[in-house]
Amino acid sequence: MSFFRFGYILGLIIGALWGAIIVIVIAISFSLLTGEPITPSLTGAMPTGAIVALLVILRRPNISLFFQTILIGLISIILLTLFRFAQPLGIPLWQNSLTQILGLIFFAFALVWPLTKFFNELPIGKLTRHEFEEAIIRFLMGFGYLFFILIVAIPFFIMVMTSLKSQQALLLNPLDYSLDISRGWALFRSYIELFNDYSFGNYLINSFFVSIITVLVTLLFSVPGAYAVARLRFKGQAIMSRSILLIYMVPMIVLALPIYIAFSMVGLRNSIFGILLIYPVTTIPVALYMLQGYFRGLPFEVEEAGLMDGLTRLKVIWQITLPLSLPAIASVSLYVFMIAWNELLLAFMLLDDPSKFTLTRGVAMLNSSEIPRQHLMAGSVIATIPIMLIFLGLERFMTKGLTAGSVKG
Repeated sequence: MSFFRFGYILGLIIGALWGAIIVIVIAISFSLLTGEPITPSLTGAMPTGAIVALLVILRRPNISLFFQTILIGLISIILLTLFRFAQPLGIPLWQNSLTQILGLIFFAFALVWPLTKFFNELPIGKLTRHEFEEAIIRFLMGFGYLFFILIVAIPFFIMVMTSLKSQQALLLNPLDYSLDISRGWALFRSYIELFNDYSFGNYLINSFFVSIITVLVTLLFSVPGAYAVARLRFKGQAIMSRSILLIYMVPMIVLALPIYIAFSMVGLRNSIFGILLIYPVTTIPVALYMLQGYFRGLPFEVEEAGLMDGLTRLKVIWQITLPLSLPAIASVSLYVFMIAWNELLLAFMLLDDPSKFTLTRGVAMLNSSEIPRQHLMAGSVIATIPIMLIFLGLERFMTKGLTAGSVKG
């Protein structure tokens, strides 16, 4: 291990690995955008990354960092082009020149800027244990961020691009995800047909209605239940507190058949009311578990002061505890909404009438050989975008609510 604890050796290794990672990402992106099979040029990217890493470590502190970054970026483009004999991305430069130029600019930026972060103030000579471990950790964090962004972004990109394709283009080259802007508004033909011919507007309304009612019913039962478990003293409190999540030990697929039989016998199958009865059963336990941890973290002295001022227990909950618990309630509401919005198994088993379909049930209906694939992808986009926007808008409340109960105040 001591052999690797030199700045220049560590730089060569990490630079070569990072260069290989970046060129693989560019090759995948290039293939998705152009529909042409691109082979990652590792033989050019790895030595380029190694040399660039050394240049980053050797950069001068008395010269503008911006100027040095631009200069090293240009050097990385030249090196990759030379190492690959004027085929930096695996194809000649005169083919798809504009796309390749953009790819090379991205390669230079994605190579130089992260390496600058990895090797911030790293000496070229022998490293201390702290310097060595910090450089390794920064590299692993950069790889982790890039990896998880890609596994989320690539499927979403494919889904969106496929939904904007025509049937003829999909049959001609299913792997070509480039966009034909000349089609104009015809790009959105799949979305228009989903709302006009497949009643996706009705599915959206049903999903919003079911999800919102599920949130309200869940909060109605889980807030007082969680408060009772966290604050009150009664026989069986410990057993109840520990057994809240026992329902999740039984897979839903095991419960699905008894639920289907019972709902069929009492006439609740194929009804929105039946869905609204069963969804809270799956969300109340997790809401109870999340809220009781938060309530335990609230200072009990605040509630005692309210009781001493003459407030009843219910007024203390309404006027003191609930306002203090808004971050936790917001995070639980968002989480429950996401569960209800994305639920498919029960909706698929219990709903047969298209007029009562939720959005996930409607998307599942599109998974048929008789329906064009771009319609299925368009339906998936419609189902994804609302919950994504809601999550991004309320994510700060969810983070605050999930962490607030972890430390007692």
